[in-house]
Amino acid sequence: MTIFRTFHRVGGQSRAALVTVAVLSLGLPGAAIANTAGTQVQSADSAAIEQRNKAVVEAAFEKWRGGTYVFAELLAPDVVWTIHGSGPVAGTYRNQKDFIEQASRPLTSRLATPIAPEVHNIFGDGDTVIIRFDGTATTTSGAPYRNQFVWILNMKNGLVVNAEAFLDLVAYQQVVDNNAPRSE
Repeated sequence: MTIFRTFHRVGGQSRAALVTVAVLSLGLPGAAIANTAGTQVQSADSAAIEQRNKAVVEAAFEKWRGGTYVFAELLAPDVVWTIHGSGPVAGTYRNQKDFIEQASRPLTSRLATPIAPEVHNIFGDGDTVIIRFDGTATTTSGAPYRNQFVWILNMKNGLVVNAEAFLDLVAYQQVVDNNAPRSE
């Protein structure tokens, strides 16, 4: 209980800080932690990177919610994007262009409105950001499209370099199979 209260009071220090608190609270002989200053610097750097990554994703989703296409600026050109599940779109895409052409465009070309994301949670852990959101749009036939998503995004220098996506692939495929693409 003491460990949890100490961790909670510190307000989200890194796991290394939690381990330090746990070891010290046990009162084990010789439990001194070497290089505490180095650990604190690493913790501060990790926390700063985590906050920056979360802020980048939050800002992108705010722009997306406003109707701006954000994938070109959020994804690294060589992003590896995996869609989990079964169905024609499930698989791994090895770059931004491949992901957009093979996975995103088949759906978005059959939507009369952009997908409007409603973010429920964003979690950060160092270079990883996990976002859970719902997406809604109207198809080219006028039917509603609704889906739920969880994306696990690994970031580097403010860009997504690796992503895993979980969504209802049946809902995705129904839009692709039952709606004509927009004429552009």
